[in-house]
Amino acid sequence: MPPNLCLIFFFFFINLSALSFSPASAVGFNWGTAASHPLPPVKVVDLLNSNNITKIKLLDPNPLVLQALSGSNVQVTVGIPNLMLKILNSSRKAAESWVHDNVTRYLSGGAGGVRIEYIAVGDEPFLQTYGDQYYPYVMGAVANIQGAIAKVNLESRIKVVVPCSYDAFMSESGLPSKGHFRPELNKTMIQLLTFLTTHRSPFFATISPYLGLRQNKNISLDFTLFKETARPHNDSRRTYKNTFELSYDTLVAALSKIGFSMVDIVVAQIGWPTDGAGNANSSTAETFMKGLMDFIHSKSGTPLRPRRPPLETYILSLLDEDQRNISSGPFERHWGVFTFDGQAKYHLNFGQGTKSLVNAQNVEYLSPKWCVLNNNKDLSNASASALEACSVADCTALVPGASCSDIVWPGNISYAFNSYYQQNDQRADSCDFGGLALITTVDPSNSNCRFPVQIRTSNSHSLDASSLLKTISLSALFWLSQLVYLQ
Repeated sequence: MPPNLCLIFFFFFINLSALSFSPASAVGFNWGTAASHPLPPVKVVDLLNSNNITKIKLLDPNPLVLQALSGSNVQVTVGIPNLMLKILNSSRKAAESWVHDNVTRYLSGGAGGVRIEYIAVGDEPFLQTYGDQYYPYVMGAVANIQGAIAKVNLESRIKVVVPCSYDAFMSESGLPSKGHFRPELNKTMIQLLTFLTTHRSPFFATISPYLGLRQNKNISLDFTLFKETARPHNDSRRTYKNTFELSYDTLVAALSKIGFSMVDIVVAQIGWPTDGAGNANSSTAETFMKGLMDFIHSKSGTPLRPRRPPLETYILSLLDEDQRNISSGPFERHWGVFTFDGQAKYHLNFGQGTKSLVNAQNVEYLSPKWCVLNNNKDLSNASASALEACSVADCTALVPGASCSDIVWPGNISYAFNSYYQQNDQRADSCDFGGLALITTVDPSNSNCRFPVQIRTSNSHSLDASSLLKTISLSALFWLSQLVYLQ
């Protein structure tokens, strides 16, 4: 065979290989700590190891969490809270101090230190509900953090990224090809993507099929759950079979419109809640997650990015968090694949090589005691007392469509009382409510509604009974609107 013909075949097969194979898309988890009784970090790291979870995204640099991760094989993304952005934008010294305190000090300690691979500047600072509270400070903070890691010679080891919220990009027509960033973000996005391209860093973005289902009447549940029987959506000659493809390509089109069509994408958050709203249950979550994992592992990509799946995908989330902000809805506290105490809610094969998830081991609980309504008392003020309890404790399982929504008065009052009692470490004075409550050793749970017993931890956020009526929060405002369900 002539030499030039050999070269032609050589390059043909090289290109064919490039088209036929795509890089593996890694799967990790978001690990949040907005919990009144967080599972001890050492036990969480054991949970990660037992399930071969090798990538974790932290929303904040919790020292106990970073210490527990030291010496593990888990690759870590460390997040910077939004409230830090303004000072990091204006002060290079503040950025250097932050990097020292939350990154470099953990890199060499223990048996190899913490394997930090990304610093995430902000927690979805472009979220539309924030307005211009955070995003004007993002690029200044990014530049100063990058300068700080360069100063300690970590720029080749750690990448600086910014998690982009699901509502930063959109398509009014619903067609992915018409995707664009919100107009007020265009300048910042161009600056951010120029930075990311320069440093060969990926673009982090949230994809939220669950919120899309709640907000878009043209999207069906079957389409969101990757069901083969779902009616496809068409955009010109492109066919979309599920919400993930639709949302992902809306982002791809938005990136292309400002000149960054080839940047790698990391799905920073995606998941399905298991309580706190309609369609938020373990069965539906399992169906969604199976569809998502099958899609990712197929490496088929999307119509605008065939054979180019996300570089990495981070599941929202590892554990339930009973203190998570519920301004978007009560379901926000129930994203976990595991319950607050590390028990798997459903089967999930994310490529970990085991048939079923392994639960957290040797979890220490408080005593098997519950706080319930005393039916022998005058109950005329019981609903008001339950409202007070829910304004600071977690009652999200009581809302319509949630796991405990079927229990009627006075069972829902008992649930509220017990939630407050457990959050306060079962202190006797937290099960009083003006004499309306009593402590029992008989579990009031039923097959659908679990009255939890909290875990024993030194990091619990116990509430003073004297401050109950003084607490003013988003949670309190929410439960004022839900008063009807506590009657």
